[in-house]
Amino acid sequence: MIDYAKVTIKAGDGGDGSVHFLREKFRPKGGPDGGDGGDGGSVYVEVDANLNTLAEFRYKKKFEADNGGRGMGKKQSGKKGEDLVIRVPVGTVVSGEIKREVEEDGKRVVKVEKKKWDLSEVGERVLLVKGGKGGRGNWHFRSATNQTPYESEKGTKGETLEAQFELKLLAQVGLVGLPNVGKSTLLSVLTKARPKIADYPFTTLEPNLGVMEVGKSKRRETVVIADIPGLIEGASKGKGLGHMFLRHVERTKVLVHVLSGESKGERVFAEVWKNYETVRKEMGEHVKELLEKQELVVLNKTDLMNEKEVEEVVAGFEKKGVRVWPVSAGNLEGVEELKKKLLEMV
Repeated sequence: MIDYAKVTIKAGDGGDGSVHFLREKFRPKGGPDGGDGGDGGSVYVEVDANLNTLAEFRYKKKFEADNGGRGMGKKQSGKKGEDLVIRVPVGTVVSGEIKREVEEDGKRVVKVEKKKWDLSEVGERVLLVKGGKGGRGNWHFRSATNQTPYESEKGTKGETLEAQFELKLLAQVGLVGLPNVGKSTLLSVLTKARPKIADYPFTTLEPNLGVMEVGKSKRRETVVIADIPGLIEGASKGKGLGHMFLRHVERTKVLVHVLSGESKGERVFAEVWKNYETVRKEMGEHVKELLEKQELVVLNKTDLMNEKEVEEVVAGFEKKGVRVWPVSAGNLEGVEELKKKLLEMV
């Protein structure tokens, strides 16, 4: 899944104004008639409902709009540069520094401005960089004392943006947890999504989306759920895969922290609690605000535990001030109750 890209975006430069004098058979001294240069094309970004990744940016790293044409005789303006529209999926965030040329004290200097756009609606279009203005032709510089001006203006440079494109999925619920805790299986039973499921870590290599439906017919309500690849200790420093996709849970309203009840040791609660703290630590080091979101802690794979072990984990978490929802994505135990709770939280 291509969900991050760094590219250079350049608006078109304005065309230069023309120095030209009218020379016709019966008007040998027709005077200055140099036309203006055309404006450079601007660059826009537009949200396209048919896209779901930033795949277009995998190989293309520079986007440029057309330059404006040079002015011509008979006061003809140069051709305006064609605008460029970059299409992106819903949930794309564009940020970076715009460099623009401005005139100060008769000199042209480059100013830098930081900008950020959050594109979350289909059809939304915003201007990223503006094309340069065409220069004036010598027709504008005529005067009573200067009948033959050889002066014209150069077009201004178009703005440049060193941009970062980030895709952040528009899910209401994000499933997080260590690898192989059953997030993909849980997504498949909560929604109609069919992610790859296997009994080894890092089965999920990219985020998966699913739509959960609760209720029937006209009273049916939906919740969009994202399954994020498993986090491991050190993820916030670049280890594993999950850190690459944590951006996708930044927009969510609710985080479902999935824990596995499948334990190989005697101290079941201690092991599960350690796993819980590991993931919380990595999320906090990525974006502290993630720890402030609504959280629902799910103890999955309870079908592989005995009743005493489940009670031990639930009681241990309650002592720490955290409520746990025991479920089994394998035999669907507790899944319907979980759906209702998620809808309530969203």
